Amino acid sequence: MMKLLANIDLSRVRVTWRRKLQVLVDLLLALGAWVLAYLIRFNFDLVAAEEYFVPTAVVTFALLQVVVLGLVGVYSRMWRYTGLQDLRLMILGVALGALVVLALVAMSPRLFFAPRSTLLAQPVFFLMLIAGVRVMWRMARENSVQKQTLEYGEPVIVIGAGDAAAALLREFDRSHRWRAVALLDDDPHKRSTVVNGVRVEGMLDEFPAVAARFRVHKVVIAIPSMVRDQRVTLARRLSEQGAEVYALPPRDALQRGEIADDTIRRVRPEDLLRRDAVSVDPNLLGTGIAGKVVLVSGAGGSIGSELCRQLADLRPELLVLFELNEFALYEIDEELHAGWGAVSRASVIGDVRDENRVQEVMTRYRPDVVFHAAAYKHVPLMEQVNAFEALRNNVLGTLVVAGAAVRANVGKLIVVSTDKAVNPTNVMGATKRLAEMLVQEITAGHEIKVSIVRFGNVLGSAGSVIPKFVEQIQRGGPVTVTHPEITRYFMSIPEAAQLVVLSSSIGRGGEIFVLDMGEPVRIAELARDLIHLMGKNERDVDIVYTGLRPGEKLFEELLFDTETTVPTEHRRLRIARARPPTAGARSAFADWLRERPLRSDFEVRQFLRRLVPEYTPDERYHRRVAERA
Repeated sequence: MMKLLANIDLSRVRVTWRRKLQVLVDLLLALGAWVLAYLIRFNFDLVAAEEYFVPTAVVTFALLQVVVLGLVGVYSRMWRYTGLQDLRLMILGVALGALVVLALVAMSPRLFFAPRSTLLAQPVFFLMLIAGVRVMWRMARENSVQKQTLEYGEPVIVIGAGDAAAALLREFDRSHRWRAVALLDDDPHKRSTVVNGVRVEGMLDEFPAVAARFRVHKVVIAIPSMVRDQRVTLARRLSEQGAEVYALPPRDALQRGEIADDTIRRVRPEDLLRRDAVSVDPNLLGTGIAGKVVLVSGAGGSIGSELCRQLADLRPELLVLFELNEFALYEIDEELHAGWGAVSRASVIGDVRDENRVQEVMTRYRPDVVFHAAAYKHVPLMEQVNAFEALRNNVLGTLVVAGAAVRANVGKLIVVSTDKAVNPTNVMGATKRLAEMLVQEITAGHEIKVSIVRFGNVLGSAGSVIPKFVEQIQRGGPVTVTHPEITRYFMSIPEAAQLVVLSSSIGRGGEIFVLDMGEPVRIAELARDLIHLMGKNERDVDIVYTGLRPGEKLFEELLFDTETTVPTEHRRLRIARARPPTAGARSAFADWLRERPLRSDFEVRQFLRRLVPEYTPDERYHRRVAERA
């Protein structure tokens, strides 16, 4: 009761035509309740009742009761959504109104007279009337919408017949988008029972038969209590049976009643990862970002753009976007303007290999934190013809950014790396490993704190397998996979960006951060999952194995064999104790670049093998390149 009283807020009583109508109806109901209380008190003897009936007192009482209902917030509620919370507010309002009436009668019994029995009976009748009218209005609205839904709603089968399913069906009744035609639940006691007008047609194994009978293949899983592994297994099982699987909002959203048409979404590939999504305390993420000047290189890329979004949430003083691709920079700048307009930003076009431009930007904006995400990362593309460009962009670009950051007295530098830098077999991985070594060397002895973040493949990033598979499936196949046993560690783009931001908060300088990414995922299984998620099967879309590409490994690693890790404040983030870099690597790299302005792929590989001892390129491809050279 005291909690409800504390919620009384005069600002809730805003005058609209809807509230005027509600007040008018409740005023008539209050007057009707007084008349009914008098009639019952005097056994419907109108003459006897008229003798004790004081019209001015009754009208005053009714007005006071309506005012109290407004004060407790009854008129801020919509009748078509009437529920238990609304009933509690009505009980509170009627009870307080009755106390106000009693106080008025006690203070002025001659002016405001009413028999004691009517003072007790009228609030009961009044509560019954206002609650009854609202419930009938809700029933009428839901019946009307249900008829429209039967004609216009998208038919779906709901998995589960518990509280979440009941809440979901109530939302369906209010909407025009969805229409539940059947429920499936593995509890045998629920078979043939009805939940909000929809029958439980059987168990989950009976989905194919129920889907064929209703000619419906879209399903919504309404079992938020399921752990992730169970949910993944169920989604995969349903997808293999031809279902288009949709997901509900998280459990906490359901508990708050936040179910709506646009919160029900199709199951995405990242939902089928063999591990729980990484979550980080926002307060820990924001340490060192709020109120600071932050620069992101490669701001238009998959990781860089997501970094900008997450950093904008943390309210830096200024967000500097550094990007070579004009259109990519324009896109992320427009998105930040629309969604984070209050965050100051500067969008700068430039090449990380251009030392003068990078130094100019660092000197002008004086960033406190720099995130270096600019890189060439497509393995086969960097393996053939473009090896020297990969070296210049990934190694020289990182050195230029690190050197400029040192000279501009930047507090923290976070370099985005990759798991392909571990025992690399390709140019891209070897250049990223060399960049790791050289950035540690160039910043040694300076106050700047440098952290390197190493993670696996990112689902949905530009050039990754997911967009490629989606395009191939949409064309009708085939889906091309290099090898039936090839595996990779995967994470979503938001997870990757979150990991990078977290490293800036907890990094003390000199660390290589590694994410515990769970078990690696077999690419062939990922392709099958995606085929099923897009409503097809392997009879419609073939999977063709094309053989490993140049520089490609069957299995990726996150740590060197001789490395160990130590824990951090976050249980899924660890620090690798890396082997020391090759002595004199920086000066050797600078001398090698100065010798000639262009280098062949063969020369690049030979140089990388000298500075990165663990680099073991594909010998067959290496021989072919040497022969052509």
